[in-house]
Amino acid sequence: MAILKTKYMGLELDSPIIAASCGLTADVAKMEQMQQAGAGAVVLKSIFEEQIDEESTHLFREGYGVGGGYAEAEDYIKAYVRSNTLQRYVELVRDAKRRLAIPVIASVNCFSGGEWVSFAKQLEEAGADALELNVFILPVNAFASSQEIENIYFDIVKSVKRSANIPVAVKISHYFTNLPAFVGKVKAQGADAVTLFNRFYEPDIDIDALAIGAASVFSTPEELRATLRWTGILAGMDKGLEISASTGVHDGAAVVKLILAGATTAQLCSVLYERGIGVIADMNRFLSGWMENKGFGVIDDFQGRLSYASVGNPDLYERAQFIKHFSNKQI
Repeated sequence: MAILKTKYMGLELDSPIIAASCGLTADVAKMEQMQQAGAGAVVLKSIFEEQIDEESTHLFREGYGVGGGYAEAEDYIKAYVRSNTLQRYVELVRDAKRRLAIPVIASVNCFSGGEWVSFAKQLEEAGADALELNVFILPVNAFASSQEIENIYFDIVKSVKRSANIPVAVKISHYFTNLPAFVGKVKAQGADAVTLFNRFYEPDIDIDALAIGAASVFSTPEELRATLRWTGILAGMDKGLEISASTGVHDGAAVVKLILAGATTAQLCSVLYERGIGVIADMNRFLSGWMENKGFGVIDDFQGRLSYASVGNPDLYERAQFIKHFSNKQI
């Protein structure tokens, strides 16, 4: 019988399938169901630095109006909102650790350093087994260089690693000029793993109402392709890099593909909403059955077998191959 156990950031997992940070992982009862279904770990719903700032600003304006010169009152409200929100999140970590046997990974969505560094230490003290830093800085400042933007990521990682002793994964987007170089520097600052990729709110335009709204919040199976490409490339370039693959993971075959490309774990989000928590058990069964069919006893037997460095033709992972492929097609 195939053994699905694996290690991620030094944590012992019974399965490489992880429940990603989402609304479902803010509910401990639902996380208990995920554990029962066979999830190897859970990443708690992120606490958002941006959301806390917006909430505190809204409360201040509701109470005092825009402007007015109540600087001390505004500082007090912001401090209260942050403290209250952070304390509730610490309690979520404690509750999850009391009731779950699988690793609990806290998640912080941030765009700056500051008190988030000390908060990482609080999460460690609350019992979090690891921390996932979900960092995304939308580069809309025309006067900021790429290096300046990237340095913010590096400073956050370095500061958090100095403060906390638990493993840290950095969840990033693929919007970097040189992703391998960027990931290498993130790792050099102390990151224990990277999560590929984060998926944020995306705008859409209603051409009838002439208004901007939100696009679908759920990923599609087709989005696996970008995750698969960069998992294979990054894992092939650095065999010591631990990758938790996310976005587009909708079935057991996707999990197999990502591990073959070099991922250590695969994270589920949209599919949990669309098909229910029981899909975790379905994926574990698929993975186990596929391994037995191929004669693989453990995950290590095939992890990275088709990474960038392992395939006979690494061009298959590169964009140029797309052009070559169609140049040979006859219309």
